[in-house]
Amino acid sequence: MSHDQFQEFYLELFKERWPILNQALLKGETQMARRNGWLTEQQSQQQDFHQLSSEKWNSLLEGFFLDEKKIVPHRVESDLLDFYVMDPASIFAAKALQVEDGHRVLDMCAAPGGKSLILIEMLKTSGEIICNDVSTDRRERLKKVIQNYVPRQIRSRVWIKGQDGVQYGLREPESFNRILLDVPCSGERHVLSDPKAIKDWSPKRPKGLEQRQYALLSAAFLALKPESLMVYSTCSLNPKENDGVVGRLLEKRGDFVEVDEINSDSLSGAEKTKFGLIYLPDRCGFGPLYVSRLFKRNSFRS
Repeated sequence: MSHDQFQEFYLELFKERWPILNQALLKGETQMARRNGWLTEQQSQQQDFHQLSSEKWNSLLEGFFLDEKKIVPHRVESDLLDFYVMDPASIFAAKALQVEDGHRVLDMCAAPGGKSLILIEMLKTSGEIICNDVSTDRRERLKKVIQNYVPRQIRSRVWIKGQDGVQYGLREPESFNRILLDVPCSGERHVLSDPKAIKDWSPKRPKGLEQRQYALLSAAFLALKPESLMVYSTCSLNPKENDGVVGRLLEKRGDFVEVDEINSDSLSGAEKTKFGLIYLPDRCGFGPLYVSRLFKRNSFRS
């Protein structure tokens, strides 16, 4: 019965588009092998470049589109892995945060760590990042990813923490130049591929997630410094988890925060929404991924 409820719920949202989108979610997704930015080009080509040279290179995302091709990362002389495989839209979301050298950055829900790797690279020679995840198991995976891809001397500026994300708004108000908030969400692609997840699904689940997402976004707003950026992202199809959550913050804190429009030129296939962009697999082959960038104008505490 849950499968029928799931289908009815998303048919209501997407109407005649849903059957095509549903099939796209069930297919293998297009991914990208992103080159480890801490390696020289020569190092990163030692193992896998001959496998990837025929694939489509995207210079702005610094990776090869793989379609359904599978590759295995290899260690190079520096003992770091050469490629990290992830959804292209996730790379776009991390880069949309516009992290600069010297920033203090918070990745509030960081595991498994692909976006964190990009943010760490963008810090270059100074600044620091907190990679936070409340789940012990996911945090262990995050630690391994950072150890495998980030040089030891850079890891001294990377802090891995396990707080509930809502605590950052209370304990570290206006402390971060940049915040990435990739929230827990409905994750429909995963639900459709997991018999247990589809069996356990109910229409109540998205409603509970919306409340959690808004609590995390409100905390990110409080933890963000004035004249600074945060990115809110999900892998959900549900507009209430996407524009709905962002719109709620704008309605309540509109005197202090505004949408900062994102240029999607680096990754084609984006569909504009009221407050951001969404990538859906029936149109571009990857995603789902929703991205909204927000600018905090002035201090909420003044």
